[in-house]
Amino acid sequence: MKTTANPWSVPVAVDEIADGGLHRVIEAPEDVRAAIAKLGGLRDLPRLEGEFDLTRQGATVHVTGRVRARVGQTCVVSLEPIENEIDEPIDLRFAPSAAQAEIELAPEESVEPPEVYSEGVIDLGALATEFLVLGIDPYPRKPGAEFAVSKVEERGERPFAALAALKKRLGSS
Repeated sequence: MKTTANPWSVPVAVDEIADGGLHRVIEAPEDVRAAIAKLGGLRDLPRLEGEFDLTRQGATVHVTGRVRARVGQTCVVSLEPIENEIDEPIDLRFAPSAAQAEIELAPEESVEPPEVYSEGVIDLGALATEFLVLGIDPYPRKPGAEFAVSKVEERGERPFAALAALKKRLGSS
């Protein structure tokens, strides 16, 4: 089930989920974290872990849990390296097909249609990777970092004032 688009695969067969549910804690090894860091545009990824509870209702699976990570990024203001914590909650339903989900779930149970799993497997590694990427701040800032006003703007000078003056002089002659 491992694909090139997702470097982390932790498959769980739906048939493995007992009546009382299934609890899984996963932690990405160093080589997987390096590949995910590259995928997510991160400087590095020192920590990535997920904790999941899976429960079945017929062929439908309810997955809850959290994805936690420490991500290395670059401040968009100062260009200094920074690290941020990510803690993303997960609450999803999976079904073998959208039609099957509608049969098994009452309309008031779910506002969003469930995700579809294939070949009887839910991939917790792919799920953790997806929620990690969704939780990454696209414009990370070091605490206290602010954009500085340029000296040209402070003096009231306009960067194209010389061109405007030249244009005016050439147009007048």
